[in-house]
Order: sequence, then C-alpha cells, then structure tokens
Amino acid sequence: MTEDRHKQRQQKLKEQVDARIDAAKEQRGILIVFTGNGKGKTTAAFGTVTRAVGHGMRAAVIQFIKGEWPNGEKNLLEPHGVEFQVMATGFTWETQNKETDTEACQAVWQHGKRMLADAALDLVVLDELTYMISFGYLDLQDVVDALNARPAHQTVIITGRGCHRDLLEMADTVSELRPVKHAFDAGIMAQQGIDW
Repeated sequence: MTEDRHKQRQQKLKEQVDARIDAAKEQRGILIVFTGNGKGKTTAAFGTVTRAVGHGMRAAVIQFIKGEWPNGEKNLLEPHGVEFQVMATGFTWETQNKETDTEACQAVWQHGKRMLADAALDLVVLDELTYMISFGYLDLQDVVDALNARPAHQTVIITGRGCHRDLLEMADTVSELRPVKHAFDAGIMAQQGIDW
C-alpha cells in the first residue's frame, strides 16, 4: 500500500470515529454486563473498578459467590476506599444447602440495594449476580427495580454466566466472553494472583 493510500484510509477512519464521538451527547451512568462461559468476567469488572478509582471515583463491590479464601482484588482496592461485601459461603458446591445460601445471598443483597441507592457511589459491581437470579436466590424484579431506581450518574457492572434476558435488554453494554482454551481443562491448578 502506498503512503498516500494509507493516509486516505486513515483519514476516512478518523472521520468515521469523529462522527460517532460527535453523535454521543448523553452523559449518564450505564449498565454493563460481562457474561458468557469464558474466563475473565470478574477480571474485566475489576479492571474497570481500578480505572474508576484511579480517576478519583468512588466504587463498591458485592461478591455473591466468593468464599473465605484470599481475595487479591479486595486486598488492593479496599485500602483505596472500595467497599466490599462478600457472600462468603462458597455457594452451593461448598455448602450444598439452598436455605443457608439463600439467606446469605439475601443478606449481602441488602448491602447491594444500599449501594445502588447511594448517590456518592459512581460505580457498583454486582459480581456473579446472574447465578443468584437463575437459582432463585434473588427475585429478578427486585434487582430490576433497584437498578432502575439508582442515581442517574451511577454505573453498574453485572458479571456471571447465563445472564437473564431482561438484564441483557436493560444493559447499555454487553460483552460475552467465549471460552477457547483454559489451563484448568489441561490439569493445571488455579493460581493465586492469576486465577483468584
């Protein structure tokens, strides 16, 4: 490709990008969903939390499935003012008790509703929320109502596989992570600091 053709192509691309930027006039918080069977949904959410905190924004996190094991994200972000509320039961494969898991979920969800109503928070992460709805631990309408009532500037990130279609329709941005290959499937242990 000649230099002139390259410049023409890049100029056309710049004009298209500039037109899209000019067309985006609305400023408000958004609902983001990271879903799919691939690895990286929670990692993507925490990348956004780190970015927000780095820009002086206030963030809070609900973790529905995490157990009592060490939490690198919490270790890093909590000293920077990020509130964490963790269900801490390990979820069904650890407890195998739907009643106690439901109670733990409902207890941590009360913190989630408080966070979603807090105008001082710019970003709220509802990590692994999708499972709580699909297993009937949380009422979908209760979640939808809390999301709809949140402050207009507040962004929310929902993570987890099998996101309910109503939440997908509500979302402003949806990314689906697709598994191609995973080390665990090859018998490689999950590693602290890399996988959790």
